[in-house]
Amino acid sequence: MVDVPHSKRGLGEHPDRRPVLVAGASAGIGAAIAKSLAASHPIAVAARRLERCEDVVSAIREAGGEAVAVTLDVTDSDSVEACAKAAEAALGPIEAVIVNAGGMSPGRTWELSTDVFAEDLNTNILGAQRLVRAFVPAMIERQRGDIVFISSDVVPHPRPLLASYVAAKYGLEGFARVLQMELEGTGVRASVLRPGPTVSEIANTWEMDIAIEVAEVGAKFGQMRHWVQLNPDAIARSVAHIVDAPRGVHLPFVDVGPEAPLPKRPRPDLEQP
Repeated sequence: MVDVPHSKRGLGEHPDRRPVLVAGASAGIGAAIAKSLAASHPIAVAARRLERCEDVVSAIREAGGEAVAVTLDVTDSDSVEACAKAAEAALGPIEAVIVNAGGMSPGRTWELSTDVFAEDLNTNILGAQRLVRAFVPAMIERQRGDIVFISSDVVPHPRPLLASYVAAKYGLEGFARVLQMELEGTGVRASVLRPGPTVSEIANTWEMDIAIEVAEVGAKFGQMRHWVQLNPDAIARSVAHIVDAPRGVHLPFVDVGPEAPLPKRPRPDLEQP
């Protein structure tokens, strides 16, 4: 196979300045992604909790990066459009969007209210489509750009008591796959990153008893073979790897999971005679 130079594919190189918008960046995985990418990109830190976004922006600026906080509610089309305009006014054309905003409501499928179920679908799937509508057309016009969807390992390994979240992430990956096919030949890359268990704030609003039940019922069906969780920084580095891949390289799906701990070995020097 002959490697065709980028210039002959018509792709060129990444521009020197590539502003990135991170949706759902006020805490946890999103904040880690924003801080990691800020090492080489101007960042729009976007979420509903603007004051938390400002904290992330302050940390980025203290480290020497460029960042701006922008209000974003992905369940509101007007908010998404306003966010896009504000981010581009502050940083210039957005070259990459990280779709990280999401919701997770625990409960048995027949006990969850339809409204709560719909909220998770609205945030995870319709929110992603709103962001695509707001940013991808300009990327297609420029013939370059990245959009990265943060999914979950609940797609290959569904969790009991998380039906709305599982359904939402299944739908998100199907949506992303169709988008990848539609974008082929445009110069715009759509990617899915699928994190395994990760330390995050997403379950902090749960009652302790439901959190324990989710873990215990999941273990019954073979989930959580060990209790090691990823640090959000591991997800952030993986996102940076996708976004910073050279033109002509596309990473459509990336799975990131925690490595199992090594078994403890006896130490002969500590053995009792």
